[in-house]
Amino acid sequence: MASLSPLSSLFNQPQSALRFKLQRCCSSLTLSSLSKPHPSLSLLSTPPLRWAPLLVSSRSFSLPSNKSHLSNLGPAPSLRQFVLGAVAPSESIQDSPVSASEDPSRGRIYHETYGCQMNVNDMEIVLSIMKKAGYSEVVEAPESAEIIFINTCAIRDNAEQKVWQRLNYFWFLKRHWKSNVSIGRSQSKHPPKVVVLGCMAERLKDQLLNADKMVDVVCGPDAYRDLPRLLEDVDYGQKGINTLLSLEETYADISPVRIASNSVTAFVSIMRGCNNMCSFCIVPFTRGRERSRPVESIVREVGELWKEGVKEIMLLGQNVNSYNDASGIDKDVEPRAKWTFSEGFSSKCKVKNMGLRFSDLLDQLSAKFPELRFRYTSPHPKDFPDELLYLMRDRYNICKSIHLPAQSGSTTVLERMQRGHTREAYLDLVKKIRYIIPNVGISSDFICGFCGETEEEHADTLSLVRAVGYDMAYMFAYSMREKTHAHRNYLDDVPDNVKQRRLTELIDAFRESTGQCFDAQIGTIQLVLVEGPNKRAPETELIGKSDRGHRVAFLNTPIPSREGLHSAVENEERNPKIGDFVEVRILKSSRASLSGEALAITSLSRFHKEPDVAIVAAHGS
Repeated sequence: MASLSPLSSLFNQPQSALRFKLQRCCSSLTLSSLSKPHPSLSLLSTPPLRWAPLLVSSRSFSLPSNKSHLSNLGPAPSLRQFVLGAVAPSESIQDSPVSASEDPSRGRIYHETYGCQMNVNDMEIVLSIMKKAGYSEVVEAPESAEIIFINTCAIRDNAEQKVWQRLNYFWFLKRHWKSNVSIGRSQSKHPPKVVVLGCMAERLKDQLLNADKMVDVVCGPDAYRDLPRLLEDVDYGQKGINTLLSLEETYADISPVRIASNSVTAFVSIMRGCNNMCSFCIVPFTRGRERSRPVESIVREVGELWKEGVKEIMLLGQNVNSYNDASGIDKDVEPRAKWTFSEGFSSKCKVKNMGLRFSDLLDQLSAKFPELRFRYTSPHPKDFPDELLYLMRDRYNICKSIHLPAQSGSTTVLERMQRGHTREAYLDLVKKIRYIIPNVGISSDFICGFCGETEEEHADTLSLVRAVGYDMAYMFAYSMREKTHAHRNYLDDVPDNVKQRRLTELIDAFRESTGQCFDAQIGTIQLVLVEGPNKRAPETELIGKSDRGHRVAFLNTPIPSREGLHSAVENEERNPKIGDFVEVRILKSSRASLSGEALAITSLSRFHKEPDVAIVAAHGS
């Protein structure tokens, strides 16, 4: 090791560079000092040299069998640290040699998110990863940021076009940074690095990186742990890209940094990916195969949110009710005999190892946190076994609201979509759900103008909407996505004007039925979780969600508080605040929201365990 002692002096020579060569079949290390830096190494004179680890197959080396172990190794040391560590191995190298406060060049973050709730939760995971790496400051305007994250959605062309528009503006901020700073438009300390995350990053990685230096980093949904390294690559003149999909990554060990820190609702991702391979859907190709977090990690995260004052949790997954925690099969969880689907439904993807299912997770969460309300999205109709429905009926803190994507009301279209069920099976499931959970609210997704859709098939969808009567629905004109089964096998042969006309007809049919769902709530007493002021009357009204997910507004006036566990008649009165559960008598329906009279502040368990209290409050005077 004595021969290495003078090496440290070489790092301080500004006109020198070092070339390392690792021999694959031996342990020798060769170095050469360059009197003049090579043009490609000109950047090495200022920052420290970087060390790129090589995994070499050798008898004296062994790789971990579990790929997830690699994600826990932390950032690689710099070349300076590598050599100095060889000189003085007793000195430990810190994970983050320069703290955020010592290195202001790490930069401030601005972020935008497009698409589903999963993308919102993913951004919270990204912010947590970046915070740990020393990027702790988040700003509200892209003009003030050195790093711009845009989390994207690729499910429809319209979503992608919005992202391209924003990327054009971010490119302007970067390309014309000096002039923007000089006129006061930008306040960033250097040209911003633009980072594209999410599904669009995986689908269009080549186009994004080749778009006239518009984007610096492209990172797919399973590679967020790699973001700090990818950003460092940009400092060395490289473009950072990692869009590899994983069979294991769930980010179970990461506590998300909540974007809305004062909110009383929160998202918790319980699984990632999708195995359904519907012919119209890009998600399996951008999010990968299904994998579920262990139950204990979810319970732990929910417990942390409860301590922070969260009152309602939305459990998330691309196919959330296909949740399958098989991590304990080799321990104390016995594998089940067979994975059962909803009656009349099927799937091409078979479950090999059946562990704890979605109903098992909901059972544990609802029992452990009786004052916390639970919702979930987005499920697939095939995974509603009877035990899940009965659990939802029996647990008051599992919201009586089910998202049941139909996509089409035509059996022939459903067959082309590879949905695994018929129109009749879907209607039978709706009937069963409403029989077991009488006051349940049902929402759905619909696509107009799928490949080959005829007027008769479109009419079947309209009749399904009227027959079911949805509380809410997401309705879109079909947008073909590359890589999907439909792209490879069908023609997008329904003209755009026909798609738009059918979409208008579908929206009209939906409004007819949803109006009846909202009108039926008039006269009932609903438990509303207060989320904040009503934007239409912020000085006088509050607004929140009912158990079925309806928006309910009411006057912000003092009302009795019955949060205690004793008498139903109490003298204390106060104004409701964000996070309170309030009993509200519904007086009016606008067919998109409800309004009513606030009766009392209560608790989740008390409202459901003492229904007579609500009746007295409604009719006692």
